[in-house]
Amino acid sequence: MFFAIAAIDLVVGLMMGSYKGILRRGYWLETKAVAKHAIIVTVCVIAYLFAMKESSNYSRVVIFAFPIISICVLYIGRILLKKWLSKHRGPASGKRAILLIGGKKNYREIVEAFTSNPYSEFHVMGIGIIDAKENEIPNYHGFPVFCGESAIEDFAQLNWVDEALFSIPTELPLPDKMIKNFGIMGITIHIKLARVADDSSNQIVEKLEGYTVLSTSINMVSAGQLIFKRTMDICGGLVGMLLTGIIFIFVAPIIYIKSPGPIFFSQIRVGKNGRKFRFYKFRSMNVNAEEQKKELMGQNEMSGLMFKMEDDPRVFPVGRFMRKFSIDELPQFWNILKGDMSLVGTRPPTEEEFAGYEARHRARLGIKPGLTGMWQVSGRSDITDFEEVVQLDTYYITNWSLALDIKILFKTIQVVVTGKGSK
Repeated sequence: MFFAIAAIDLVVGLMMGSYKGILRRGYWLETKAVAKHAIIVTVCVIAYLFAMKESSNYSRVVIFAFPIISICVLYIGRILLKKWLSKHRGPASGKRAILLIGGKKNYREIVEAFTSNPYSEFHVMGIGIIDAKENEIPNYHGFPVFCGESAIEDFAQLNWVDEALFSIPTELPLPDKMIKNFGIMGITIHIKLARVADDSSNQIVEKLEGYTVLSTSINMVSAGQLIFKRTMDICGGLVGMLLTGIIFIFVAPIIYIKSPGPIFFSQIRVGKNGRKFRFYKFRSMNVNAEEQKKELMGQNEMSGLMFKMEDDPRVFPVGRFMRKFSIDELPQFWNILKGDMSLVGTRPPTEEEFAGYEARHRARLGIKPGLTGMWQVSGRSDITDFEEVVQLDTYYITNWSLALDIKILFKTIQVVVTGKGSK
C-alpha cells in the first residue's frame, strides 16, 4: 500500500504540476494547493482500494484521517522548503540563472521586479544595458552591469546563464542579432510581449515576476519529461555506482602498480549553460598528463576545440584497455547521482576549450552533459572535426525525447562492448 500511495502521489503531482511555481505562491494559495493535492490523492487511494478489493482491510478512521494528516504534513514541508530556498539564493541551490537585459530607462525597474520576491525562482547573474556606453555603469545594487551588446554577449557566452529576459524600452530598437545569437547559444529567451521578434521558434507565453513574456528556447520539454529523465538518471546512477564499486576492487591496484599515483582523475568541466563542476574518471594516463598535453598539441588529430590523438603517449598500457571499453568513465555515475550530469547528453568541455567557444558552440551546453550521447554512438573518436560534434549535439538537443535517450543508451551498450571507435 505504501508503494501504491507513493506512485499515486507522484502521478498526481506530475499531472497537476503541484510544485510548479511553488515559490510564487503565498500562504493562502499554498494551503489551497496542498488541500487540492491531498484530496485528489485520497480519492485515488480509495478508488485503488475498491478496485483491488482491499478496502475492508483498512480502518475507515485511518482512511478519512489520511487527507487531514497529509494536508498538515505537506503544508509544513512546503513552507520549510520555501524558507530553505529563500536562504539559498545562488543558482547552485537550484534557482535559474538569469541575465536581465533592458535600457538605461528601465533597468532599475527590472531588477526590482526580480529581487523583491524572497521566494523567487531566479538568481540574477547580471544586468545588460544595450544603450549604455562601455563601463558607463559598473554595477547596480551589487549586480555586475554590462554596457552595450558586445559586452552582454561576451558575458553570456563565457558564464553560467540559463535564461535571459529582454525588456527593451519601446523607443529603442529590439536587438534582433543578440536575440538570435542567444538562441544559437542554447539560452532560453524571454521577451516582454510589447517587443517580439518574428523569426523565433518554440514560443510560449508565460509570467515572469509580473512580466508577461514570450519565451523561446532551442527545445521545450514538460516538467513530467524532466522528472522522468532525472528518475532514469538516479536509477542508472545507483546501478552504475554499484558496478563502479565492484570494478574498483580490481582496477585500483592495477592502476597504482602500473602508474603510481591517484586512482581517480578529477578536473573542472563546464556543464549546462556554463555551470562548472568537478568531473571524475579512473586515471588512465600518467600523473603529469595535463602538462604533457601542451607539448603534444601540435599532434592533435581533432580539428577544432577538442584534443584527440591516436597512440597518445600519456596513456599507460592498462589505461588503453580501460579507455577502449570505457571503464575509465565509470566514476561519472557519481556525477550523475549528484545531478551534475545525465546518462545521456553532451560531453562537457574543459574550461580551456569553453574559453574558445563561439556562439554556435555554446548550444552544446543547452542540456546537462551526459555519460554518453549522439557523438559517442555515431563514431566516437573516429570523428575528427569538432564542428561535426557540435552538429550532432545540437541535433540531439533540438530533437530530444525520452525515446531518443533510450535508443542512445542501447546503442551505447553495443559500442562499449565492441570497443568501436575508441582511442
